[in-house]
Amino acid sequence: MSATTPPEASAVVDVAPRVDGRPDGATPARAASRRRWSRIAGLALSVAALATIAFYLSVPELYVVSTDDAYVDAHVVSVVSKVAAYVSALHVDDNSKVATNALLVELDPREYEAAVRTAIADLKSAEASADNTDAQIVEQKAVIAQSEAAIAGDRSTVEFAHQQLARYDELAKTGYGTTQRWQQAQSDSGQSQAALQRDLAALDTARAHIGVLETQRHQALAVIDRQRSILAQTQLNLSYTKIYATETATVANKKIEVGSFVQPGQVLFSTVPNKLYVTANHKETQLTKVRPGQPVTIRIDAFPELRLHGHVDSIQRGTGSQFALLPPENATGNFVKIVQRVPVKVTFDDPEEALRWISPGMSVETSIEVARPPWWLAFIE
Repeated sequence: MSATTPPEASAVVDVAPRVDGRPDGATPARAASRRRWSRIAGLALSVAALATIAFYLSVPELYVVSTDDAYVDAHVVSVVSKVAAYVSALHVDDNSKVATNALLVELDPREYEAAVRTAIADLKSAEASADNTDAQIVEQKAVIAQSEAAIAGDRSTVEFAHQQLARYDELAKTGYGTTQRWQQAQSDSGQSQAALQRDLAALDTARAHIGVLETQRHQALAVIDRQRSILAQTQLNLSYTKIYATETATVANKKIEVGSFVQPGQVLFSTVPNKLYVTANHKETQLTKVRPGQPVTIRIDAFPELRLHGHVDSIQRGTGSQFALLPPENATGNFVKIVQRVPVKVTFDDPEEALRWISPGMSVETSIEVARPPWWLAFIE
């Protein structure tokens, strides 16, 4: 017999199952290596994902500063009444569009028309009073001229009376004249002298009365000026009964109807002009590179897919809190540093396009391009 192993025994040994259950050719070292590489690949993918997210979030800040604290704004005009009256006609309605100088509201003018007529009558009365004073001055000047003429005659009479007195005095001394005639000459001289003094006093009185009349004239002219001012004010009040639009705009927040009684200073409605802009309240730390003229992308919350374009018009000279009703006083109490926000005015490159979609008060998001990004950062808007 041969000493070799039978074929059946050899086959049994070859097909016997492995104790660890691994397939042929798989060793523990190879499995461990595969697990290690799987962990490395997962870690690498995680790092790459985090790097991509960080890149996407941080790199745009090098070129764009954004904020969601932004709103559509406009120089809204509050239409108010300057006089008290009933609304007699209303030429606008809710959301009406109005043109420049269009008539908006008519108030009942009758009371103010009566005031104008009264002021005109008072002015005419004051002018008549001034004319009467002027006539009195002319008359008084004639009286003065008459007094001056009378004084000239009195002086001639006085001179003649003195001559007569001297003549009859000489005759009385020589015996050719009578005492009675001399006494008559003395009387005539005294009377002429008294008449001269009377007329001189009358002239002074007439001249003094001119001063009184001149004062009355100045007073009358002052009354005329006052009545003219009153007339101008009443005419101005009458003009306030018609309210016109100052520019092309849209009516908003209407609060009156025909027949409403309005008071001075009462807001009737507002007009929103067609010139809209955006007020973006950026953090102060974002303004390092922001300059007027830089392009801005504007997203509107109401239209998420819409993109409007504008540019930085100006930056407010002061933070929003500085102009608050109660501005902060950091010198009192405990101090906590808070990043302030500064309003940035953004105007639209195409105002007509903006008017199609937005209105004042709507929320928007703005992105200011402070530097031009490279072409491979095209996702930055």
